[in-house]
Amino acid sequence: MTQKVVEVDGLKKTYLMGTVEVHALQGVSLTIEKGEIVSIMGPSGSGKSTLMNLLGCLDKPSAGKYLLNGKDVSKLDGDGLAHIRNQEVGFVFQSYHLLPRLNAISNVMLPLSYVRGQEVKNGEKRAEDLLTQVGLKGRIHHKPYELSGGEQQRVAIARALVNHPSLVLADEPTGNLDSKSGKEIMNLLVQINRDSGVTLIIVTHAPEVAKMNHRLIQLEDGMVINDH
Repeated sequence: MTQKVVEVDGLKKTYLMGTVEVHALQGVSLTIEKGEIVSIMGPSGSGKSTLMNLLGCLDKPSAGKYLLNGKDVSKLDGDGLAHIRNQEVGFVFQSYHLLPRLNAISNVMLPLSYVRGQEVKNGEKRAEDLLTQVGLKGRIHHKPYELSGGEQQRVAIARALVNHPSLVLADEPTGNLDSKSGKEIMNLLVQINRDSGVTLIIVTHAPEVAKMNHRLIQLEDGMVINDH
């Protein structure tokens, strides 16, 4: 029996820009099952970032329902969203978002500081294991400026996985990388999906990235126009 990680029904998001209403999402409905790798594509202004923010519990919808692992998170307040976000979701960003003063292992351990009862010793072991898994065993004490772009993104991927999330959201994860490094990062994400079964949602402009995934969802004007 398949397990639904994401269930979205009639999701809408409207922003007020001065006196003008901007309908960023106009009734998006979709289901994503455990272990899927899903690409989200669409032109600028299509609603990709808005959908990503809602799926990552960074924002609340104006209307509609969002179930994450069967729990309705669409009505949660800020604290409730923050709790779910830390427990269930990992993030990988185009620009890595590493803290420059911290070394690789400390950057990976950052999300653990928000988990009550988490033993630092166990956290260090988890972070070290993940950095080994992403190919950085010999560079765990290096700071971001001592790492290449591809290596920094590997640290970011390890950080996204440190809390055992059920869902990882990657926003243009290869956008700042050359083609070789970008392909290596995508191969790594696919391998992590195979090894751990974590569900991956990847926003991308790159067709070659989308081709490596199980499914492609295309957005336009805040609506799903293709899902295959």
